[in-house]
Amino acid sequence: MKVTFKVCFCCARSFKVKSSEPPQEIKTLFDNYSENGRMSEDEMLRFVIQVQGETHADSNYVKDIFNMLKHHGVFHPRGLHLEEFYRYLLSDFNSPLPLSGEVWQDMTQPLSHYFLYTGHNSYLTGNQLNSRSSTEPIVKALRRGVRVIELDLWRNSSGTEAEVRHGGTLTSTEDLQKCLNAVKENAFEVSDYPVVLTLEDHLNPDLQKKVAKMVSKTFGGTLFRCRDEHKKCFPSPEALKNKILMSTKPPKEYLQTHISQGATTAESINTEELIQDEDEKTVAVEYRDLISIHAGNRKGGLKNCLNGDPNRVIRLSMSEQWLETLAKTRGPDIVKFTQRNILRIFPKATRFDSSNYDPLVGWIHGAQMVAFNMQSHGKFLWMMQGMFKANGGCGYVKKPDVLLSNGSVGKFFDPYSQDLQIKTTLKVKIYNGEGWNLDFSQDHFDRYSPPDFYARVGIAGIPLDTISYRTETDTDEWFPVWNEEFEFPLRVPELALLCITVKDHDKNTQNDFAGQTCLPFSEIRPGIRAVRLHDRLGDVFNHARLLVRFVLEPLTSSSPSSVSVPVVVKIGIERRSLIVNVKDYDGPSANPKHNPGTPPVTTSQRSPGRG
Repeated sequence: MKVTFKVCFCCARSFKVKSSEPPQEIKTLFDNYSENGRMSEDEMLRFVIQVQGETHADSNYVKDIFNMLKHHGVFHPRGLHLEEFYRYLLSDFNSPLPLSGEVWQDMTQPLSHYFLYTGHNSYLTGNQLNSRSSTEPIVKALRRGVRVIELDLWRNSSGTEAEVRHGGTLTSTEDLQKCLNAVKENAFEVSDYPVVLTLEDHLNPDLQKKVAKMVSKTFGGTLFRCRDEHKKCFPSPEALKNKILMSTKPPKEYLQTHISQGATTAESINTEELIQDEDEKTVAVEYRDLISIHAGNRKGGLKNCLNGDPNRVIRLSMSEQWLETLAKTRGPDIVKFTQRNILRIFPKATRFDSSNYDPLVGWIHGAQMVAFNMQSHGKFLWMMQGMFKANGGCGYVKKPDVLLSNGSVGKFFDPYSQDLQIKTTLKVKIYNGEGWNLDFSQDHFDRYSPPDFYARVGIAGIPLDTISYRTETDTDEWFPVWNEEFEFPLRVPELALLCITVKDHDKNTQNDFAGQTCLPFSEIRPGIRAVRLHDRLGDVFNHARLLVRFVLEPLTSSSPSSVSVPVVVKIGIERRSLIVNVKDYDGPSANPKHNPGTPPVTTSQRSPGRG
């Protein structure tokens, strides 16, 4: 097959384009699990158990595979040919994540034991300065599985009603009742687990009474009302199914003004200490009684903000800057605080473009509500979307045990510790890819030739686990073939995300984005899998996908205490350095094994800003 690109009115370039065909390793596997060029149901069952690790599989499971192929017109009643087997491997049926979409984690623990899919300024359609306010992003977020919605409440021009808007900016307003209706109508479309409505109110007591009446009338019996027994311990997501919870957060207009005038990070932190989350003495009783997740205050500043009250659980809010400052010296204290209380992190006020920050800084310290601008896009939002693919996409992911225990010697988890031992190794082999020729026009990537694809594979997690690699570039191919394997030794696999991006390499211009995916390690199924790629916003492409093999090798008690993988990591200059590097999935090399010999990406090879 040839593809022709017109260079000018009298010249053209022709390229011979190969079709997508099974890699040699797949052909060998097919030969081993077939007879006379056909794979029967029994042989397929043996394959999915022995190679794919699906020990639960039975004859009905295999019948479903055969019926799927029959539905797509790729089937032979006497068994599968190689091409049909290859189509199965690249099908949606063969996803790296569980197909059932079932919630499998224990949902009966206190709310503070879970990460919540959290939005920031959920009503904005664009930037933080002059974009439109609407119910549309609220609906979209809830239908993506977001469980925490934030609304900013201000007095209208006449001072008689509350309205939703981003104060101190040129953003438009939205009707509060419309926003509440949007939450009510979409809260439980994709998940039965509770929705938290975070209100940043700038209202006097009279308007708070009006809002309380409006909220009560709109949500009725779905509104959860806190009782005395919930003051010492949050209820569980299971107990709160199909409930809406109200929470509050502090006004931030003074902090925003202070930062916009050029305050340093240290100054902004000190300023934030002056802002109280909730002064219950001035809050209308009707309004206060609806609040089920009460916000604490930060009068104690950096030194005392993490001192929990044994008789009361609270929700504490802090900016990404404050978290970064605390994490440098008090990481274990943050972990301890978040075992009982809820910590909410929000973007710094200077993110006018609605960009986001590294969510892992919050997660590795146990922060439950890492608030994101969902209307944006970019690497960090992909990581957020990847994290909450876990646990059936219900919007709640249980925190790992390392964040919920005080360790064997009474010490709380320190994500920056240099003494963490390797628990498991993830091997990722990228064979090839296909589908871009169906999702993009012929000249989308290169005007005069087929694309030059490469893939970047990396782990985002605690600093010692964070690293990424890049494949070779397959030149002038719509169906790239790489056949490259990478190893990732993991110390805290429960907090690890596997991030893959594909780009078209350009020598003289910025590399073109060609797809991405982010997978929670805890959900990855071993074996040879079809990994579908997503666009910049996180929506899945119709056809573009990769064929990838995953091998999980836990470190057993009989294994040597240190795996022969040299780890050269220095975080003395800045403890977050490795987390920062994952912005490009392009961190400094720890030089683990990599086949067939492609060198890991070094700092000098990085291309900052190429999303």
